[in-house]
This record gives sequence, structure tokens and C-alpha cells, in this order.
Amino acid sequence: MTSGSRHDRPIRVLFVCTGNSARSVMAEALLREHGGDAFEVDSAGTEPKGINPLTLRTLEAAGIDASWARSKSVTEFLDQRFDYVITVCDQARQSCPAFPGEHASLHWDFEDPAAAEGSEEDRVAVFQRVFSGLGERIEAFVPIALRSGTLSRT
Repeated sequence: MTSGSRHDRPIRVLFVCTGNSARSVMAEALLREHGGDAFEVDSAGTEPKGINPLTLRTLEAAGIDASWARSKSVTEFLDQRFDYVITVCDQARQSCPAFPGEHASLHWDFEDPAAAEGSEEDRVAVFQRVFSGLGERIEAFVPIALRSGTLSRT
């Protein structure tokens, strides 16, 4: 396998945040949407808390089906190999366990929309801002990852 060539399996990506309630779920949904079959995507939390209802509302408003979404622990994935492990908050980066095999570890620090305070309108605005920022990162990530192909060996 050479870098830059397409492979016969999807590029495996795991998004990690603390609660797996907002940021990592939105990132997973966006990559599923923009990356299609070229990617196999999951998300998990170091301390899963359940999906925040405003996460689902944000995805629904963007026309993204999230019926698959559930909050998961990183421990579910410890024996799996990924091409990319992407943390989306500083706390997760500090406490993210090591995953086997060769992979790229990326860090995209986003504020926690689940921690937003104020009126519902204020909180929705934070979710939308984080969703938009994640969307920009995903749009830049997809072509780079496709050019790079897979890293880990099956």
C-alpha cells in the first residue's frame, strides 16, 4: 500500500470528546454526511453522558439523520484500529487512551456547547457555532484524508 492510493476498505476515524453528547457526535454526523462510504466513522467519550437533545436538534435542522446516534465510551473501541483518532476538546486529549496500530492523532479544540448557559436561544446559537466550525474542519479534512488513504493495517 502506498500513500495517496485508494484502498479496498474505508478510512476509519474515531472522534473523541469528554461526554460524547455534542461535539464528537456532530463531527461523526458531519463526516458520515460529507465522507460517505469512503469513511467508517465512530465517536466516543472519555466520560459518556448521553446525547444532548440540542445536538439532535442541530443535526435535524441541518437535514442530517442521526437515528444511529448513541453515546459511547472510548473503552468500546480500545481493541480497534483507526486511521485517525481526533479529539475535539482539551480534556479528552489529556485523558484519551492509546489505540493500537499506526494512526494519525489530531486535535481540534472546540468549546463544549453542552455547557452553554443562558436562554434556549443562546444555547442553540452555541450549538450552531460549534456545528459550523466542525463542518469547516470536516470539509478540509475529507480531501486530505482521501489523498492520504488508510494508515493502519488490517
